[in-house]
Amino acid sequence: MELIQQLAQGLNIKEEQAQGGAGLIFQMAQEKLGDGEFSQVANAIPGISGLIGAAPKSSGGIAGALGGLAGAMGGGGGGLGKVAGLAALAGGFGQLGMNPGMVSKFVPIILSFVQNKGGDGVKDILAGILK
Repeated sequence: MELIQQLAQGLNIKEEQAQGGAGLIFQMAQEKLGDGEFSQVANAIPGISGLIGAAPKSSGGIAGALGGLAGAMGGGGGGLGKVAGLAALAGGFGQLGMNPGMVSKFVPIILSFVQNKGGDGVKDILAGILK
């Protein structure tokens, strides 16, 4: 898959790590976006369900606690909600054997890929939950 090759080569990581990391990001998008918005993203990314399936399963932990706190404070789409989402991504990246800081390196590559495949509108939908 083109996206996985871009991530693996651009970040000097294994393809399995690229698949899992991209899967975690798309999994978060699926959880945070409405069905209509996510289907626009999914239509732009061939094989997105396989990537989501490659994502490591979350253990909850601190990221789950932060997510619960964000929800309780009404922070679903706000800053705290994004912090909780990024914390969950960092934990998943750790499970893949990558430094949690790699999340910030995946995002621009994925957004560029999504823009090339689905246009600015689809990129903006995804960017809204990642930035």
